[in-house]
Amino acid sequence: MAKGTPSRIATEVQFISALIAGINKGEIKVPKFQRKFVWKDEQALNLLDSIANNYPVGSLLLWRTHDRLRAERDIGEFSLPAADDMEPTDYVLDGQQRLTVIYSCLGAKETEAGFSVVYDLKTEKFVRTPDDILITQFPLRKMFNTTQLLNFRAAIQTVENGALYQERLDNIIGAFADYRLPVVTLKDLTVEEVCPIFERINSSGTKLSTYDLMVAATWGKTFDLDDEVDEIRDALEPKGFDDIDRETVLKCMSAVQLGTIKEQSLMTLRRLSKDEMRTLIGTTKEALLRTVDLLSTEFDIHSWDFLSYEALVVIVCFVYAKTPHLTPDQVRRVRQWFWRASFAERYKVGGEGFVSNDIAAVRNFIIDGTGSAKDFGEPPTDDDWKDITFRSNVSRSRAYVLALAAMHPRNLTNGALIDPAEALSSYNKKQFHHVYPRAHLKRIKAQINDNLLVNICMIAAAGNNAISDNDPASYIPATVTNLGMNADAVFQSNMLPAPSSFDYSKASYEQFIDARIKLVAATVQTLCAGDHP
Repeated sequence: MAKGTPSRIATEVQFISALIAGINKGEIKVPKFQRKFVWKDEQALNLLDSIANNYPVGSLLLWRTHDRLRAERDIGEFSLPAADDMEPTDYVLDGQQRLTVIYSCLGAKETEAGFSVVYDLKTEKFVRTPDDILITQFPLRKMFNTTQLLNFRAAIQTVENGALYQERLDNIIGAFADYRLPVVTLKDLTVEEVCPIFERINSSGTKLSTYDLMVAATWGKTFDLDDEVDEIRDALEPKGFDDIDRETVLKCMSAVQLGTIKEQSLMTLRRLSKDEMRTLIGTTKEALLRTVDLLSTEFDIHSWDFLSYEALVVIVCFVYAKTPHLTPDQVRRVRQWFWRASFAERYKVGGEGFVSNDIAAVRNFIIDGTGSAKDFGEPPTDDDWKDITFRSNVSRSRAYVLALAAMHPRNLTNGALIDPAEALSSYNKKQFHHVYPRAHLKRIKAQINDNLLVNICMIAAAGNNAISDNDPASYIPATVTNLGMNADAVFQSNMLPAPSSFDYSKASYEQFIDARIKLVAATVQTLCAGDHP
């Protein structure tokens, strides 16, 4: 630090009464990115006992700033007054749980709700306030109220052993009155500077997201970003997409407003006025509604679980914000980009910078038709398919399952149509099965991967149970017989070799994989061309 530069860190000790006074004046607040009060009774009572015995309970870390975090939360359940706009506010970065217990037990009015404690003068123990308080139980909320304290002292003298209880009362009052907590205050740091400090010292391991900071440093008492994002989530609820991540909504807003989702750019949304933010919220909501409509109608996506990458919804939202109504040719180009990006794992690496650079390119391709679909990647080759393992949380697996749904598959066991909305609503694992069961392949000691993606088929739960771990050489011919003349059509709807040209009773697992890869690859090529299979 340069000579003469004032320190931005102050260390002092404060009496409990001074901290309570600061809270009551609205000078000490809890920023909204702090977690809610989560301590259990035992933890709170142990804290009070430590103070009574003059044990150290740790320091408080405050952040003093003139910048108002307008979406702030009060202390515990207690609504506190606003601070003078001309005076700085101390925001609690570390020690919220301890400070909440201290204020709730010692600073709140006796009639207020919330956690309260009495000190039992007979047992010399702290206990949660009972429904019927005994005369020998001292409510801690009277401690810093002179009139109520004097009245209690007078009453206690009238009971048996009153002198002993008064001595114990004086001792406990003295312990709390004299107790001082170490307080470290950070002065005049920006929100961005405070963020890594908070993350480093936060005992819960909570990592602050950009969204948390945007909620904390927002636009006024009449505008809470959390509330506005909740409105967007509520609007998506009838379509089954209300579980959209809040950070994703913020990225959509940034893409719509700025054409980028880079964090340093995203934070500049704070410069918008309340009215500008409300306009942006409205535009983003309408674009997201159109986005989820397209996801469900064009790709049979009925849950965020099947979206290969967050980037896909962010970019489509941007496109719809700029062009609310797409022509059939533009929708076809959406399909080309979507399938290629998914199967080529385009957004697997590169992060927000790569996605931001792609926003304009995708928009130009979809809306203006400039560039080539091949710019967004190529689907797997036949050799690639032989190495791709089925994992539900991997983009190619999700894209593959969507490709299965695009075929309008029919159930192998009875030929009935499978409802993609049910199968894909929450990635229902009961709706998928290995054509060549893994247990069977282990029994015969198959030489190639038993969990290949191209060994997966969409089958209703009942059929799943019927197949179990049976030998394909037995269960598939039986299935073909049951399906009769419909067998080829049912198998082809599942991208499976037609029984009329492929003998399942004699084929090895390796032969099946080779035959199915050709069908899968052809279907994926059709999808990547923007066509329906």
